[in-house]
Amino acid sequence: MQILFIADPLASFKIHKDSTYAMMAEAARRGHTVWSCEQGDLHSRDGRVFARMQALTIMKNDIWYSLGEPVTKLLSEVDATVMRKDPPFDMEYFYSTHLLARAEVRGAKVFNAGRALRDHNEKLAITEFPQFTAPTLVTRSERLLREFVNEHGDAIFKPLDGMGGAGIFKVRADEPNLGSIIEMLTALETRTIMAQRYIPEIVKGDKRVLLINGKPVPFALARIPQAGETRGNLAAGGRGVAQPLSARDLEIAQALGPTLAAR
Repeated sequence: MQILFIADPLASFKIHKDSTYAMMAEAARRGHTVWSCEQGDLHSRDGRVFARMQALTIMKNDIWYSLGEPVTKLLSEVDATVMRKDPPFDMEYFYSTHLLARAEVRGAKVFNAGRALRDHNEKLAITEFPQFTAPTLVTRSERLLREFVNEHGDAIFKPLDGMGGAGIFKVRADEPNLGSIIEMLTALETRTIMAQRYIPEIVKGDKRVLLINGKPVPFALARIPQAGETRGNLAAGGRGVAQPLSARDLEIAQALGPTLAAR
């Protein structure tokens, strides 16, 4: 097969923990042809969607990859296009999802589909499944955010378009800088953010559970915060530990699996 990965610059990969690298390396090990491009390499002309791409060879030295000469192909000319561009979900990302959707109409196989990427925001997707989440508020209102913190005592504030733990704050009702934090994150009530009740069990790690075609992988990545931190993100210094799925993990994964796979 020919598999195109749309990703961030390869030089920025931290291959000891990057799942996109793991997918690329495994595809190459199985004998597939791996192509690489960045989001800006997509373009559309007369309704057809192209990418300027380069063949990727996985290396086993300090520089983990080498690239062939750039070629331009229709997305329908490769067997699969895998969209792995990291957040933020900005307008450029939004436009890319539309290009990917147009390519699908022309016969390209895109994973995840452009529409699915738009419908499943990194943060907002959980609002569809409140039975499995901590109490959650999505708003730009300072009044509602203050009321939420007063109700729950400890809360987490996070932007909707970030990743790697950037911009996440743990706040309490008696936080002397609460007003400033809200002003900064909401840009004076012009930007929507998410608030969630703080879960003390984060000290045991938050879990990244993978589903493939709706079926859960039997081990999760627990991301354990370093001492003095509330964020488990590896980019924020968290420690990754592989753990078998708990009964609750499995219950949630099995409930969500069919819905996610269908999309």
